[in-house]
Amino acid sequence: MGSIGGNKSAVIQVTKKEKNKIREFEKVYVEAQDIIGWLDLMDGDSKHLNYNTKMQESTHVFLCDYTELIYQADGKPDAKITPENSRMIVDGEIYEVKLYDDPMGMHEHLEIYLKYAGGR
Repeated sequence: MGSIGGNKSAVIQVTKKEKNKIREFEKVYVEAQDIIGWLDLMDGDSKHLNYNTKMQESTHVFLCDYTELIYQADGKPDAKITPENSRMIVDGEIYEVKLYDDPMGMHEHLEIYLKYAGGR
């Protein structure tokens, strides 16, 4: 059987607090999990804002096989990946995670709802 095509490799990154050079805590992102799936545009627009700046606003959905969303957190027991502590990188573009959905709790696939946040 042939492949459908359009598969995207994505990285889920989670936030971590690290001390900077002046010993203040700052939020950094570290890779937590690699997944493969399909990215699809749900809604989008490009608008001109103040100072004639053009901003892309779009929402996407990333579909992939089910996988448990956990990561190793600094030697502590596995931590759960949530929209509040993560973002996704797909083709070098950053997406804010709005929702991780396991439809009807069947563990068949994940629907990850995203908002475009910009390039690296």
